[in-house]
Amino acid sequence: MKKYLFILFAALFCTTPLAAQPGVASQEWQILNGDTLPNIHIRPVWIFSRGADLRRYRKLVAAVKRVYPVAKIARARMAEMEAELQRLPTKREQKAYIRGVYQQIKEEYTPIVKHMTRTEGKVLLKLIDRETDYTAFEVLREFRGGFIAGFWQTVSRVFGQDLKSEYDAEGNDRLLEQIVRHYEAGLL
Repeated sequence: MKKYLFILFAALFCTTPLAAQPGVASQEWQILNGDTLPNIHIRPVWIFSRGADLRRYRKLVAAVKRVYPVAKIARARMAEMEAELQRLPTKREQKAYIRGVYQQIKEEYTPIVKHMTRTEGKVLLKLIDRETDYTAFEVLREFRGGFIAGFWQTVSRVFGQDLKSEYDAEGNDRLLEQIVRHYEAGLL
């Protein structure tokens, strides 16, 4: 009986294809100056010179994981609001619609925003600019008015934030852009 089980096991094991690296189905090859070279895709590796940089990176990753879904919802809401405002004929109806949406957003997101850290708040402002192509100040000015936007800009400056800060994917926010791309790809 043991002999038959061994033969059955050996037959199953030998018919199963073996691969040295799971997940690599095929390898691409490139011919360069008469030489055949393999193209191997390697995941990016982050190298930090100091521990503080690693802590900052991890803090940004945690902030993006918590805040990016809110920024995506903000983009969808902005598109929905702009379409609805184009449909409404009078300024009075537009203002009433904006007040209604403002109250709805305030009720829904006040508990979330109250429990954010300063880093998460900064990241949220940057990601809203990234997703909507409007700074938080421009959104406030457009939908709530210039006076209210100026008031909240002053309050945010007191606490070290800036509603007018723009998202710069190639400059200061390069690391944040890389983190967002990795998050969107499901690598984080």
